[in-house]
Amino acid sequence: MKQCTHADALPHPEPVPLSETCPECLRDGTHPVQLRLCLTCGHVGCCDSSPGRHATGHHAETGHPVMRTFEPGEDWRWCFVDHVLV
Repeated sequence: MKQCTHADALPHPEPVPLSETCPECLRDGTHPVQLRLCLTCGHVGCCDSSPGRHATGHHAETGHPVMRTFEPGEDWRWCFVDHVLV
């Protein structure tokens, strides 16, 4: 089973979210389906089911490897580099 090689390098505690919603969706006038929090810097972006796919775009621009869901009642994490749940 493949494991994430990046989770141990994440900051503790988690970064403070930089916004309450996806700022790129606000800028573009679109609505996020679900939100994701970058665990390196606190950027909030929309999921891949959203029109802008801004969380994935943030990873592509920055290389920040792990995000977590930013939805109430959920607590999973995803590593973009290793393509595994953390």
